[in-house]
Amino acid sequence: MISAEEIAEIRRLYFAEHWKIGTIAAQLNLHPETVRHAINAESFGRGKSPRASLTDPYLDFIRATLATYPRLRATRLYEMIKERGYTGSVIQLRRVVARVRPTTREAFFRLSTLPGEQAQADWASFGELRIGRARRRLSCFVMTLSYSRALYLEFFLDQSLENLLRGHVNAFNEWGAVPRAVIYDNLRSVVLERRGDAVHFHPRLLELCAHYHFAPRPCRPARGNEKGRVERAIQYIRHSFFAARSFSDLEDLNLKARIWRDEIAHQRPWPGDDSRSVAQAWAEERPRLLPLPAHPFECDLVKPIRSDKTIYVHFDLNDYSIPPTAVGKHLTLIASPGLVRLLDGGQEIARHRRSYDRGQRIDDPAHLEALLEQKRKAVGATATGRLEQMVPSTGAFLDAAFARGDSAAGQVKQLLKLLEEYPAVEVEAAVREAIERQTPRASSVAFILNRRRRGSNLVRPVDLSRHPHLQDLAVPTHQLEIYDELTDDDE
Repeated sequence: MISAEEIAEIRRLYFAEHWKIGTIAAQLNLHPETVRHAINAESFGRGKSPRASLTDPYLDFIRATLATYPRLRATRLYEMIKERGYTGSVIQLRRVVARVRPTTREAFFRLSTLPGEQAQADWASFGELRIGRARRRLSCFVMTLSYSRALYLEFFLDQSLENLLRGHVNAFNEWGAVPRAVIYDNLRSVVLERRGDAVHFHPRLLELCAHYHFAPRPCRPARGNEKGRVERAIQYIRHSFFAARSFSDLEDLNLKARIWRDEIAHQRPWPGDDSRSVAQAWAEERPRLLPLPAHPFECDLVKPIRSDKTIYVHFDLNDYSIPPTAVGKHLTLIASPGLVRLLDGGQEIARHRRSYDRGQRIDDPAHLEALLEQKRKAVGATATGRLEQMVPSTGAFLDAAFARGDSAAGQVKQLLKLLEEYPAVEVEAAVREAIERQTPRASSVAFILNRRRRGSNLVRPVDLSRHPHLQDLAVPTHQLEIYDELTDDDE
């Protein structure tokens, strides 16, 4: 198919310049038959004659019926004209109905607001952001002042209530002021329930309104035109900023968004007067806004949480460590964009960087060390544990003894008796020698200890608890002068 301009050029070259068909086809990169068809006087300038349609005899009836019942479905019209002799298909009728159905469009007033009187806020979805193994929902909080069209935009990884509150706080802090009213769509984080014009707002939003002294104003259901300025701002952000823009992470995206807003969005002509910019209108509006309170609103997530049997609590797809002493307790988790804190009552027991990945385990080395120390103490509570703490080679010794068919419990009992008579260092050396000689028995250890005692004059301590008859033994004290007398006689 070639355009009318190409047909005109072909006919000019053929009839005025007397080019051959082959030359025209080569120069215009067309097929010779296409050139020949364009030259044909009969086919040029002749529109297609409309073909008669099966619906033509019923057009007046269709128009009259739709004028009375403009929302009547095409299937009902099909049944009506079928009774009157129509033999065509319902699909053909639908095309005709779509063309002749009367359309009514609702008219709207042009809204005008005073400076500082109103802002409009909403969420906008921008697909997903991959962070490690997690796919996070990328959303943009947008707030625009209705008079000046000054913008605040910030990208978040979800549309949670906390991020909605944080978007407000950050917008107010950046503007250095607060509008007197904010218009919303019927978001779940804004409107819990409504019945007609009666609305139950979310309690946390009401706390924010009380802190900054502004009024929340929800739109009526299915009345997006009531917040058309923020809707247009979102479309402007999509096409002017986000489209075909690359970024490394969320922080980089928000930095580029602020630069775009200041250098492009606020420099565009103000809709109220093309001779002024949005930035100039914003400078006029700013003094009319409400002042900020002394302190910002606290918008971190606070929720009760409890660990299971491990030293971890699960939050937002990841696990965060806690001290072993807090396992099984009811704790309080406080999450900000960068931190996760855990409190036991009013005392902070853990602090971690927040991860937006999936399935990660965020550890505090102090928590792991405390757990290991707890496990060491638990091991020392058993006979085998106490023995291994005093004689480290006991584990290999017992494994070898058990492999030879000896009772590990019996060996432990006999080795503990040897520890009552010999120092732990000597028992350790004897156990190692028994392992080297491949005689892993307590009797072999006792033999080695006895041999080493005789060879080194090792003094064996006497355990009086095993010899109760010695506890009452009295040794008389002799006078030292007797020994002096014996010495004198020898001389």
